[in-house]
Amino acid sequence: MRRNVSAMVNIANGHETPAPTTSIDQTERDTAAHRLDTARHATAGPDTVLSGTGSAATAARYLLAGIRLALGWIFLWAFLDKLFGLGHSTVAAKSWLNGGSPTAGFLGKSASGPFTGFYHSIAGSVVADALFMAALLGIGVALMLGIGMRIAAGAGALLTVLMWTAVLPPSSNPFMDDHLIYAAVLVVLALLGAGNTLGLGRWWTATPLVRRHTWLT
Repeated sequence: MRRNVSAMVNIANGHETPAPTTSIDQTERDTAAHRLDTARHATAGPDTVLSGTGSAATAARYLLAGIRLALGWIFLWAFLDKLFGLGHSTVAAKSWLNGGSPTAGFLGKSASGPFTGFYHSIAGSVVADALFMAALLGIGVALMLGIGMRIAAGAGALLTVLMWTAVLPPSSNPFMDDHLIYAAVLVVLALLGAGNTLGLGRWWTATPLVRRHTWLT
């Protein structure tokens, strides 16, 4: 009786009596909080993954940046050497600028395995040479600058896997070689946001173009 009178007084004063919290309500709140936390972790970006301020997190960021720069230089150097014939893998007389073919040697002479016929058929063609050199330049520049990491990782992984298929089986292993390792490392670098350290990744992702087209990150 007293409880009913108290409720009527609260209603008369413009106050509603709060409903008692039950175990079911608490369980629903806990479930909702768990779902929100799970969603937050699922959508965590590269910065969140390596956002720690400890020495280990800092070392990891710089290590990934160093690996990114090293791989970028490998692609960029291959482009420069084949373009100008700097005397390492390509002599000046066989450079692309002097009429040489960047793909004729590898695809035409070194290709082996089940796809030999295909690679021999495209070796030295204008399209193959142009696509190969464009890929080397684009991937190398993107990795060196730390921009467009998703595209660079995808293109780099595709290129290295194609090069792996050109020399099957590898000479020193039944199936594994450095091309597959490069492909995996490129994907890891993109997923962990390696372009943000010692690179222009943060600036790139903040540009209006990339904000409109997130696949360019």
